[in-house]
Amino acid sequence: MGAPRLAGEALGLLRRLTGDPGSDFRPNQLETIERLVGRRERVLLVQRTGWGKSAVYFIATRMLRDRGSGPTLLVSPLLALMRNQIEAARRMGVRAETINSANRDDWYRVLDRLDRDVVDLLLISPERLANPEFRSDVLPKVGSRSGLLVVDEAHCISDWGHDFRPDYRRITRVLGLLPAGVPVLCCTATANDRVVDDVIAQLGSGLSRVRGPLPRPGLRLHALQIPSQAERLTWLAHALPNLPGTGIVYCLTIADTRRVAAWLRTVGIGAVDYSGATESELRVTTEQALLANDVKAVVATSALGMGFDKPDLSFVIHYQSPGSPIAYYQQVGRAGRALRESWGILLCGSEDADIQDFFIRTAFPPAQLATQVVAALERAAEPFPVSDLLQLFNVQPSTLEKLLKNLEVDGAVERVRGGWQRTLTDWSFDARRVEDVTNLRRIEQGQMLGYIGTDACRMRLLGSYLDDPTRAACGVCDNCSGDSLAAQFDPATVQRAIDHIRRDGRRIEPRKQFPDRRWIPFERCLEPGQALAVWGDSGWGRLVRDGKKTQDLFDERLVSAATDLIRNRWRPVPSPTWVTFVPSRRHPSLVADFAERLAAALGIPCEPVVVKVRDNQPQKAMHNSFGQHRNVRDAFEVRGAVPSGPVLLVDDIVDSRWTFTAIGGKLRAAGAGPVFPFALADTAGRSVQ
Repeated sequence: MGAPRLAGEALGLLRRLTGDPGSDFRPNQLETIERLVGRRERVLLVQRTGWGKSAVYFIATRMLRDRGSGPTLLVSPLLALMRNQIEAARRMGVRAETINSANRDDWYRVLDRLDRDVVDLLLISPERLANPEFRSDVLPKVGSRSGLLVVDEAHCISDWGHDFRPDYRRITRVLGLLPAGVPVLCCTATANDRVVDDVIAQLGSGLSRVRGPLPRPGLRLHALQIPSQAERLTWLAHALPNLPGTGIVYCLTIADTRRVAAWLRTVGIGAVDYSGATESELRVTTEQALLANDVKAVVATSALGMGFDKPDLSFVIHYQSPGSPIAYYQQVGRAGRALRESWGILLCGSEDADIQDFFIRTAFPPAQLATQVVAALERAAEPFPVSDLLQLFNVQPSTLEKLLKNLEVDGAVERVRGGWQRTLTDWSFDARRVEDVTNLRRIEQGQMLGYIGTDACRMRLLGSYLDDPTRAACGVCDNCSGDSLAAQFDPATVQRAIDHIRRDGRRIEPRKQFPDRRWIPFERCLEPGQALAVWGDSGWGRLVRDGKKTQDLFDERLVSAATDLIRNRWRPVPSPTWVTFVPSRRHPSLVADFAERLAAALGIPCEPVVVKVRDNQPQKAMHNSFGQHRNVRDAFEVRGAVPSGPVLLVDDIVDSRWTFTAIGGKLRAAGAGPVFPFALADTAGRSVQ
């Protein structure tokens, strides 16, 4: 088929996809389709957000299928993105299905449709490539028949990128399964030259590049330095009603998505939180509500990010600053894809650097741990279950999971029935690459500070960080236009925001199982508890931190706040009739003094019946439940006369909950009634994604 005829066919499909008989291709779209369909090339497509990368592979899929090719295999990183892609594909008559962790009940139906060749496009997450059953039973069948391989958000294959995912490295295996002449399309909007070179190095030099300009016309970028969380909440309360349409407010942690969404609702703004902790069905409902403009804002982590397509999204606001310009560009690019004007507003807080530092520190498992895990598997005669590795090493489960995934991708270990085992592949820890990537993250952190503080065009500066050759000023950012969104903060609203943060306590869920999954006897279990604050937050958390770290005394305001929480908001049933506390040898008077003052304020006695009988490591030094439980299980005893009524068990900090669990069980065994744990601060609140 000649080029004019192919172009006409592609244009007809584009107009069917958009529903607009006047639609036409953007620069490079038709060229890319011709490379895939007409020349069967392998293409790396780097184009700005909203350019229409999905239209290219949907149209190419339809055209290749009409020419007798097998189904397209699309590797896509996020469930939200998959749902968007399936809906868009079906609008164009592309029969799309997915196999992912959230639709296990549909797998056999989808596989049957693949066998009958009635699937045009199969979407999978990169994590499916790690599943042994999928790799052995599904991937060879799909790969050998595939008519097109699409790698969406291809920057995830590079650990130089802002969103590296080890499972993306497995895509090289998929390439080996493809028949000769099968085209490949790798797409991204957020790849600088270093990431592009790394993607090509991993996927093969046969990739041809198609790259366009990255600036987004009409996207009004602003940056405001507002260190206080209460003032940022106040700014949102005043600004959101005046912004047109609907949008996304991005936060760095799960705790902040919940706090910000709850605040917006209290001031009459429709808002819903969204994160990796949101249940799958609720995620779908939230996405649909945003697409239908049924909420003013979704307050989200990066879980609502890559590829989420709402063309009329009016604004993207960042409650905190991401750690890199590339990550920021990817998220702010959700706004205004089909609007003449949209808003990208960055609010910079005092906590941003601490959260970014946490991400950087935990990006790679420690070298010593990696070497020790490989050595342990090498010595083992049988596969090692993860639970045994957690007992052997003082490491968080998520860190161990990340480490094993990286080692598997490197070929050093493999998952088999019964656990993990060492392979015959030579392996050594690549300390140089870890150091280089970590140094790059620090450079990117500095670039974000440069973006925040610049008086030059913000879009042009973002483009330069992404190695975009475009050098024209955007004309609409705050620096180009001279417009400002700075606000005068109404003291009454600021105080209301402070009160909101201070009321944002944390429920302490009782543990019900020991680390080895044996059930804790019902009569030894605790009741649900409460923490007054999150450690170090801008509500009560900073006052808790100051009292513990610098003053060795908790402020009387914390006694009043705890009393108010217990009496007026928590109201445990049955109501505690006495108080006891977790003793400490390092700070013997700190919690004891607070517990006595709290008991006096509640009008009930404080009984020091818990005794510490041996020194142990701080619980913060223990990184999984096996170590945490072992560290405290015999460190305390209950002595003396124990009242039989319900008891409030007080500590300054809660993290693993094993200290409360161990002492609470001993209190119940000694004759105490229901045990209600209470802590001044929760240090386990920094959840992300």
